[in-house]
Amino acid sequence: MKKLTLIVLMSLFAFSPIVKADEGMWLLMYLNKQTYKDMKAKGLKLSAKQIYDINQACLKDAIIQFGRGCTGEIVSDQGLILTNHHCGYGAIQQHSTVENDYLSNGFWAYSKNEELPNPGLTAKFFIRMEDVTNEVLKGVNNSTSEKDRHEIVRNNSKKIIDRVQNGTGYTAEVSTMFNGNQYILFVYEVYKDVRLVGAPPSSIGKFGSDTDNWMWPRHTGDFSMFRVYTDKNGKPAEYSKDNIPMKPKHFLPISLKGVENNDFVMVMGYPGTTDRFLTSSGVKQAIDVYNPSVVNARDALRKVMEEDMKSDSRIRIQYAAKYASLMNYWKFYIGQTQCLKNLNVYTTKKQLEDKFLSWIKQDKSGERNKLYGDAITNIDNYYNKYGEYDYVRVFTNEAILRGSSVFAIARYLKPLEKELLANGKSDRAKQIAQDLKEKMQEVFKDYNLTTEEKLFAAGLDVYFRNVPMTQQNPEFLSNAFKNSYDFTQIANDIFKSSNFVTLDKVNAILNSLDVTQISNDPAFILTYQLIDNVNSKMSKIENERELFEKSTRLFVKGVMEMEKDKNFAPNANLTIRYTYGQVKDYNPRDGVKYNYYTTLDGVMAKEDNSSWEFTVPAKLRQLYEKKDYGQYAKNGTVPVAFISNLDITGGNSGSPTINGKGELVGIAFDGNWEAMSGNIAFNPDYQRCISVDIRYVLFIIDKYAGATNLIQEMKIVK
Repeated sequence: MKKLTLIVLMSLFAFSPIVKADEGMWLLMYLNKQTYKDMKAKGLKLSAKQIYDINQACLKDAIIQFGRGCTGEIVSDQGLILTNHHCGYGAIQQHSTVENDYLSNGFWAYSKNEELPNPGLTAKFFIRMEDVTNEVLKGVNNSTSEKDRHEIVRNNSKKIIDRVQNGTGYTAEVSTMFNGNQYILFVYEVYKDVRLVGAPPSSIGKFGSDTDNWMWPRHTGDFSMFRVYTDKNGKPAEYSKDNIPMKPKHFLPISLKGVENNDFVMVMGYPGTTDRFLTSSGVKQAIDVYNPSVVNARDALRKVMEEDMKSDSRIRIQYAAKYASLMNYWKFYIGQTQCLKNLNVYTTKKQLEDKFLSWIKQDKSGERNKLYGDAITNIDNYYNKYGEYDYVRVFTNEAILRGSSVFAIARYLKPLEKELLANGKSDRAKQIAQDLKEKMQEVFKDYNLTTEEKLFAAGLDVYFRNVPMTQQNPEFLSNAFKNSYDFTQIANDIFKSSNFVTLDKVNAILNSLDVTQISNDPAFILTYQLIDNVNSKMSKIENERELFEKSTRLFVKGVMEMEKDKNFAPNANLTIRYTYGQVKDYNPRDGVKYNYYTTLDGVMAKEDNSSWEFTVPAKLRQLYEKKDYGQYAKNGTVPVAFISNLDITGGNSGSPTINGKGELVGIAFDGNWEAMSGNIAFNPDYQRCISVDIRYVLFIIDKYAGATNLIQEMKIVK
């Protein structure tokens, strides 16, 4: 039976001809078997080996994971990177001051000596991938408990990673696909000297900001530029003034020809998270609890930041990146809930489950029922049980842990407290403290005491009002009652007495290593009242969680077996993928049709200098009025953005949009409002990837910024 199970599992990956080309974030190693024929039919001119080959330079060598959550592409033989403005936003913000406000004014390096280092920022290059399912699951059989399975998978994966990394300089990761039905090894080379080269002002890079976010038509020049540096031997190295620009294996040529409706395009990048196998009960939980709770919690924090940022330029710069991150998914979850309802995704998922149950019954031998029969019931039961603790889980994460930096400081100090309690002022404790001093410098750089106190109070208030009383910590409730539920006063009292609220006070703890100053601090006590409370609640459903994971794995395996003539792409999980399709206009609703592109004319039509979101820089208006577009014009204007039916998600931000010849035509930066349910259910009629047109990018670099040094460095195809 064990042998039969393995044969069935491996047969899932003996892929058949493609059924639906529009949906899928595909693995490069299966390019030839899964999608290549369809890509050629749609207009791809490259061979499969020109896209992915482990023995010679190819397209994948120009694609990087930029930082920890975006994508970038190499566009010159000197390691020049293009990515999104919102991906580079954190680095731009870190270099900004009131005196040198690069967020507002932009930044351009007119020589390499002017490029700015960014400690901690990395560029991760993909080397190769390999199916290691059999090796990872060695020792696992149908009777293995989930707890033992996790341990076996973890140990086997570590052996693989150690073997690959030992002496190679590479970084290896083993990632699960199809909810634990397949495991893929990814090998990378990580470069640690990445410097800021250029960024337009936010009035271009974030034009439309939160109002236009997730919307089409779009007029945002969402790009920034960086460069990878290496040591003198071309190897990854920490920042040094002696480092040299990288000599990449491949870089993308840039096309000035643009795109037309129905043209072939593809994107390669690092999509973050999708959940395409989510069941109807999971959809219901998202609609009823998770999404509105995230929106509610973030809205409370958003209002605090917004008010203080408007009052002071220094605070605006300090909180710019935090605010942008908060707002992005605040709006996303509003849109996703609306789309899940409008597109009736619950019913669609239910229909698949009914089909699955019918397929199980069709097997007269009873083997399907034995393997898959309880999967959906177990998943539903988990969501019912899990639902008891939804609010305490979500609001702890979103209102508390994502809120005031003081909660984060308490968490940073926890390992130090643990070491001091266990071993006193040991060498390890001293090292932890030393590392924390560097971390605290980062935290307090973007920290305003008054703002943090307001965030602290707002987080507690929205948490208290939304988490059922029976699930809140008794000590927290008692303190709230004593203070008449006045969380502004509670926050004020804590900030007056806590040693976690200023850099000097935290450093005093790190110097003295007095554990009582950590353990007895009111901010520390409250933080762990809330964290321990949610952890204790979630531990009550640990058994259900294990059964849920197993049942989900079986459900995914069963669906793939049921629809064996269809190719399946695994859920996105921040591993490199490609997706392809066509430039496409669309009809979002009755009587409305959206064109596939926007232009500089649309930027000027939206201009409203009374709103920071729609302010147009004076120089951009001058270029527009003079029609000084250079070689970047088309039909008397400059193309700004275009849409395609590509399947992307968060993490694809900054990904190259590439034409059939392997040339860069745009940079992906967003999705559209009508398809916000795309992470859960792809809808080819509505789903669109929004890309900034590369001609607008070059126009801004050249005509607006005058950074002709960068234009000359790139290979531009006319």
